[in-house]
Amino acid sequence: MATALDTNVLLDLIARQSEYQEVAAAALASARRKGALVICEVVYAELAAAFKGDRKNLDAFLHAAGITLSRSNEDTLAGAGKLWQAYRAKGGPRSRILPDFLVGSHAVAQAEALLTRDRGFYQESFKRLRVINPVG
Repeated sequence: MATALDTNVLLDLIARQSEYQEVAAAALASARRKGALVICEVVYAELAAAFKGDRKNLDAFLHAAGITLSRSNEDTLAGAGKLWQAYRAKGGPRSRILPDFLVGSHAVAQAEALLTRDRGFYQESFKRLRVINPVG
């Protein structure tokens, strides 16, 4: 079983003083025991910013954590755009941006679950997606 990872859980893991660091580590370990850990391009880019663009250290972190970049295909990308457009057309607030839909669409296509602290949005927007919140 592959688990897709959202950026917030990985930032919790690497942040020096995150209140969620321990639960993030435990959730990743649990997911790793069940199968592959994958991220999409958006999560990779957001992590690159956290690593100040140091790709060598980012890739070393991902490798050590057993996390693989799993690239989205065109259907997944187009589907994310369509979902975001429909969300905005229904009056969805601008606080939800297209990258959120890319993460969710990637998780639906490439994994059986998404590990994220942002449970409500993903459960509401991606009905077929199993969402795991490490905080509870």
